[in-house]
Amino acid sequence: ISFLGFDGAVYLMGWTGGYAGLALLLAPYLRKFGRYTVPEFIGDRYYSNLARVVAVIAAIFVSFVYAVPQVRGVGIAFIAVLGGMKGITWTQVVQYVVLITAYLIMGIALANLLTGNPIPQLAFTFSDFAVRLSELQVELGFKEYVAPFQNLSALNVFLITLTLMVGTAGLPHVIIRFYTVPKASDARWSAGWALVFIGLLYTTAPAVAVFSKYNLLNTLANKPVEEVRQIDWVQKWEQTGLLKLQDKNGDGILQMSANPDVNEVTIDRDIIVLSTPEVAKLSPFIVGLVAAGGLAAALSTAAGLLIVIASAISHDLYTRLINPGASEATKLLIARVVIFLVVVLAAPFGINPPAFIAQLVAFAFGLAASTFFPAILLGIFDRRMNMQGAVAGMIVGLVFTASYIIGTKYLGWPNFILGITAEGIGAIGMLLNFVVAYLVSRATPPPPEEIQHLVDEIRIPKGSAGSALEH
Repeated sequence: ISFLGFDGAVYLMGWTGGYAGLALLLAPYLRKFGRYTVPEFIGDRYYSNLARVVAVIAAIFVSFVYAVPQVRGVGIAFIAVLGGMKGITWTQVVQYVVLITAYLIMGIALANLLTGNPIPQLAFTFSDFAVRLSELQVELGFKEYVAPFQNLSALNVFLITLTLMVGTAGLPHVIIRFYTVPKASDARWSAGWALVFIGLLYTTAPAVAVFSKYNLLNTLANKPVEEVRQIDWVQKWEQTGLLKLQDKNGDGILQMSANPDVNEVTIDRDIIVLSTPEVAKLSPFIVGLVAAGGLAAALSTAAGLLIVIASAISHDLYTRLINPGASEATKLLIARVVIFLVVVLAAPFGINPPAFIAQLVAFAFGLAASTFFPAILLGIFDRRMNMQGAVAGMIVGLVFTASYIIGTKYLGWPNFILGITAEGIGAIGMLLNFVVAYLVSRATPPPPEEIQHLVDEIRIPKGSAGSALEH
């Protein structure tokens, strides 16, 4: 948000709106269905091991892409080895408390320091800091901060927001959280409370973004190079290579500019949050707390992702298809080996990330939007949706979206579909999935009668899905 300005609101709207959709459309029905992973739901709802395997592949692919930025944030995340699904749920509760406390304290301290108002949301709304930042950026040759569509077109803002919304509702590691509540009605309450706390975080984020960027520019722009290099936090981040100072014209003054030939300060976007308390000269306690909050956030997400990948292989693939009689000890061993291998494979990408963290996360959401969301939504609300339609839709959505992301970001392809960026293409992949799934399902035989009855049953507010599945 610090770097994108107004257009960075796509992340706030997308991730918050996604939980609203999840609460209304998916969470209670999935809980009532009574299965514990997304591939398990898809395999049973679409009465097909092929559908299950496609879902397993998609779950691994989506979760691995999402795991890379988490490894980027914390190094190696072995926390998921310590407990099962409910253990991870409570671990994430504790980690969220650390995260939100750290983030709010930083936001409060920044707001009070710069505006005298300790409430970040009010300080942001009733101060002129966003306008002052906008003027400062224009003065330095950057795009206006508060003006819309400076970095993203209106179409891309809409599609990225939509992709993040439906991607949130289709993410396996988010969906499985709702299987740990006692009953179906609690799933909706759970999503509702999640929205409250997400709102608390995401209404603070724009304020922190503006204050951070303003502070950063004021500290570095047009300042003597040697003077800047004496600052503790500059020395530290320069040593990591994530902050680079180059006096290109030899005048001893740091120039910050949108023109790469003139710009003498290179900042890795991923350091903004962690460097902000030091830039603002806040107390060491707040600096440490923010670092702990960032660590907690990445560990929390990494734990959920590793559980998804491990369960997809040990539970959905090995136990359901290869060895149904496997012991709990064998399943646990396989899960732990899988977690170890995933962390090892993700580590090189975390050390040399193919994009900055928020962008990588957006790719994962796009893949989830284009594969799981249509299959789950149609599985709940369309009794005529069959195995052939679901499988065809998921394959088309996954292949199309993954190809576009890889091609446009890493193979030099232009954004050839209406200028849509890789972050927003998941919405188009989702639409293709819906269309293909619908057309194929109508051109092939309907699902068995018991599956159609099950679809009707899971939408009834009361009762347990277990009885419906057994019938």
